[in-house]
Amino acid sequence: MDSIIKTITNSLNFMPAELLIFFISLMPILELRGGLIAASILGVDWRIAFPICVIGNMLPIPFILIFINKIFAFLKKTKFHKMIDALESRAQKKGENLSKYKDLGLFGLVAIPLPGTGGWTGALVAALLRLGTKKSTFIIALGVITAGIIMSLLSYVIPNLI
Repeated sequence: MDSIIKTITNSLNFMPAELLIFFISLMPILELRGGLIAASILGVDWRIAFPICVIGNMLPIPFILIFINKIFAFLKKTKFHKMIDALESRAQKKGENLSKYKDLGLFGLVAIPLPGTGGWTGALVAALLRLGTKKSTFIIALGVITAGIIMSLLSYVIPNLI
């Protein structure tokens, strides 16, 4: 992830750092975690970076929750059906563990900053399991904020202690 972030920041260095970390936080896979790492690399104060990255990560979540099932249904009728089947299969596997604990499971899926977790994955799983848009948005927001706290510690506090 670090090399991806460095490539992005070097390619888009004409852009203000705050806008760059916002766009990184919007991206699937990188999300808030990548945005906060980039903010740290770019020297953006964490008090500015944190809300920018949370907003950037949360912005697409309601749209994913509302529209992803309709988009997937449409794409299954196209040449992208194999990709959609793979995404649904991945979400179902993550959802198996989640369905047992539902709210807490969704929170953990989003909050723990590991590869393959985050707001986008949480929204995809919540939508496929039909957990409800309002409640899922709230739980995902709590997870994103928690992941932001963890990543702020990892990106800002710990490096300054070393």
